[in-house]
Amino acid sequence: MGFLGDTIIIFVSQICFFAGGWIFFVKQLFRNYEVRHVSVQLIFSITFALSLTMFELIIFEIVGLLDSSSRYFHWRLGLTALLFMVIALIPFYIAYSSISNIRIVPSRWIKTLSVLTWFVFLYGFWRIGDGFPLLSVSQGIFTIEQAVSRIGVIGVTVMALLSGFGAVNYPYTSMTYFIRPVSQSDVILLERRLMLTMDMILTKKKRIAIDKRRNKPANTSSGLWGMISSVTQRPPGSENIGQLRLEISALEELSRQLFLEVHSLRNMQERQRWATTLQGKYFNVLGHFFSVYCMWKIFISTINIVFDRVGKKDMVTRGLEIAVHWCGFEMDVAFWSQHVSFILVGCIVVTSIRGLLLTLTKFFYKISSSKSSNIIVLVLAQIMGMYFCSSVLLMRMNMPSEYRVIITEVLGGLHFNFYHRWFDVIFLVSAITTIVVLYLLHKPPHSDAMDN
Repeated sequence: MGFLGDTIIIFVSQICFFAGGWIFFVKQLFRNYEVRHVSVQLIFSITFALSLTMFELIIFEIVGLLDSSSRYFHWRLGLTALLFMVIALIPFYIAYSSISNIRIVPSRWIKTLSVLTWFVFLYGFWRIGDGFPLLSVSQGIFTIEQAVSRIGVIGVTVMALLSGFGAVNYPYTSMTYFIRPVSQSDVILLERRLMLTMDMILTKKKRIAIDKRRNKPANTSSGLWGMISSVTQRPPGSENIGQLRLEISALEELSRQLFLEVHSLRNMQERQRWATTLQGKYFNVLGHFFSVYCMWKIFISTINIVFDRVGKKDMVTRGLEIAVHWCGFEMDVAFWSQHVSFILVGCIVVTSIRGLLLTLTKFFYKISSSKSSNIIVLVLAQIMGMYFCSSVLLMRMNMPSEYRVIITEVLGGLHFNFYHRWFDVIFLVSAITTIVVLYLLHKPPHSDAMDN
């Protein structure tokens, strides 16, 4: 096909990825906002397209679609462009947008302060490598290896945190075992307590308002003498305002707790009804599968950390070798490893993209506003670029050795084993923390606490 034909394939696929990022930006992230900057939309879509190009090139490595020289060129070109976005353009634009929103900063100082902030970011970005076994300065400063080595630390940390949380939270939210039985009478009883508490709050506030109107002096004096006279001239039998306000504060706190509990019971009822559907039963089966996977992953991560172990072979080749040598199956390991690796990497790519986009969308809706939405989108684009760049480091281990050659040449002398151990450490911490938090949230409230 030649270099020109390979370049056309990459260019057309990038246009499709860019269009997908543009549609996701408009239809998902900014569907509730009227004001949007085209430059922010362009940056997000370009980062999205470059990120997906990394995954596309991984699949091309397995399939062997392009010439090896073309794949190597587009690997370096795409990775360089993605590094420029996440290290240079996006951080500078975040600094510029943040400083522009500060009204006290004169307009003539915005660009200068943005450049200074960007240099501070570069300094902190470079110092990340001090605490980790990354590349030394003798191997160059302005190189792809140095940039990827530092981005890998941040990206692998984000990936491990999301993976640890998802591996535990998915079985928890999909398995019927964790659904607490809730009857309609329990909900009605708790709602009655909530309404009674709200009536008590309203009654006490009315008493305070009536007392203030009844005991308001005709001629209010100002200053210290007015404050003393308002206290000394209060008629007997008036309300104790301070005590009523303390009681109102305690009842308002109780009403918040009751409201949250009612909301939790309603959600649990929705989960009970959903569990009886065909979709709920399907996800319940998947939840059992992922619970086994979660326990296995925690066990393997612990073994890898304790014994400082990193796998030398990808799981596909290892599984096929076990099937051939131990189970007695006769098959072409090279042939099937290519096809199974293609399916496995494709599944990882799809789930990674879907999981990250869903997480970014939820995160955006929780913290964004009409003023800060553009800055948050830039931050999400930064995280997305680092996440997908780091995915290349970790997905390399899931590929047979003959498909890792160009990736290893492009990334240079990185300590790949370090990133796998770092992923295991962060995954284990994230998974255990999620288990503890979900255990505390799943515990039903004590009856004596509810009666207070």
